[in-house]
Amino acid sequence: MSDFKKDILTGLMFITGLFGFISGEFIISSTLFASAAISSNINASRKLSKA
Repeated sequence: MSDFKKDILTGLMFITGLFGFISGEFIISSTLFASAAISSNINASRKLSKA
């Protein structure tokens, strides 16, 4: 999967988590925020290790 697609997926998880938080689904939104943060950190560390 390309870096652009990974960034899109991370952004979609974050936006979905934000909408879930607004609608009151706190457990689902917390899970989505956590997975977006983890995938973002993994992507960032892979980009740094390639350079």
